[in-house]
Amino acid sequence: MVPVVLSGGSGTRLWPVSRAAFPKQFNELLGESLLSRTLRRLAPLGAPRVIAGAGGEVATRRVLAELGLPAERAVFEPVGRNTGPAIALACHLLIEGGKADEVAGSFHADHLIADEDTFLRAVRLAERCARRGQVATIGIRPTAPDTGMGYVQIDPEAFLGEEPPPDGGGGDGREPLTAHRVRDFREKPDAETARRLVASGDWLWNAGMFVFRVGVMAGHFERLLPELWAAVRTVRPDLSNLAEVYARIEPVSIDHGVMERLDEQVTVPCSMGWSDVGSWDEVARLGRRAGEPGAAVFEQAAGDNFVFPLRDRVYGLVGVEGLIVVDTDDALLVARRGSTQEVRELVERLRAAGRREATEHSFEIRPWGDFEVLRDTERFKSKVLRVTPGHRLSYQSHRHRSEHWIVVRGRPEVTLDGAVHRLAPGDHIAIPQGARHRIANPGDELVEIVEVQLGSYFGEDDIERYEDDYDRS
Repeated sequence: MVPVVLSGGSGTRLWPVSRAAFPKQFNELLGESLLSRTLRRLAPLGAPRVIAGAGGEVATRRVLAELGLPAERAVFEPVGRNTGPAIALACHLLIEGGKADEVAGSFHADHLIADEDTFLRAVRLAERCARRGQVATIGIRPTAPDTGMGYVQIDPEAFLGEEPPPDGGGGDGREPLTAHRVRDFREKPDAETARRLVASGDWLWNAGMFVFRVGVMAGHFERLLPELWAAVRTVRPDLSNLAEVYARIEPVSIDHGVMERLDEQVTVPCSMGWSDVGSWDEVARLGRRAGEPGAAVFEQAAGDNFVFPLRDRVYGLVGVEGLIVVDTDDALLVARRGSTQEVRELVERLRAAGRREATEHSFEIRPWGDFEVLRDTERFKSKVLRVTPGHRLSYQSHRHRSEHWIVVRGRPEVTLDGAVHRLAPGDHIAIPQGARHRIANPGDELVEIVEVQLGSYFGEDDIERYEDDYDRS
């Protein structure tokens, strides 16, 4: 089987931790990034592929490297066009690679699954259905009425079951799994309709996980979305014309474009501790992230509050109940429990007001490591630079600023106008305006440098590169 991970998204529902420049699948909300968890979870099924947005290329490649997966496993869409084009592109590339008869599955990078054993069993049953020519989905038994979810109705009569069911039929506590034909879809109902659907017992949450034979899904695209499929089929194997092709593709979800229009499909219902981690209310239900050193929350005459803290900060809550507090370096969210689905609208207001915080963080991920902005004023800008072992920045210069570096961790090599300087913690070096320079980390320990910039302009576009390990112009 070929697992395909869809890793796009706008990063708005979990603002301010998740933002368009660094959406939730890369954040370590629960101790490990959701993308990393997803790739680990899918590994027993086959070698996973990733379809990601171009804005997440550096972060995606970092996760792949951390897991020891080849960088070639990822393809980066130049612009987001929803799930339909992403899955169509995956099918086209698999067919070009001679895998038209293989079974593939599409899974989202930002979902959480607590019971991974049941998940794998459900996918393998869906794979058996796919080998029979069906398109199969994984349906989640709803735990409560939810107006933010899509729903799928099943025929109570089983289409296919496990062979054999666990321990002869669930004797070990695991549920036997069966696949059922799909009767109908309902997209994000109102509250009363959601209550009725859940009470009926034959409606499931549609979690957006699809399993299919590649050639079969290609046939559905050709029949139901012929313009999309005709465009995607022109993508060259080296992806050199991908941006050109995507420029003329209309956005469409796989649900609306294909799944809801199929004459027949099946669903495997199961309970596996699934969550789309789609709101701060859901994060609060799952429990706060561990490992924020120094952070502490004190409450006085207060209760039922959830705090997602910033490192080293103390929080005091007095006389309040049912609050969700999310703190980051440059933005703070305070919301009433049950209202965090409205965060998306709040982010739209921030974007309309031209606020950088709507989409960008005070830190940036780079191929060589990352940096965090500490202060940004008219007279100076200060950062912390972190360079991972074995990496180095480009050999570069700046027209409008000088820089001062103080090493606080590691033993970097700094090249300044051709001369190499080997530094240690406590050392300082000045980079004059216009001088050619780079930082390299030849050791096995992270290099951390405090940088202070002085000059007339501190934008990230004031860089002229002469050499670069990452082919950046």
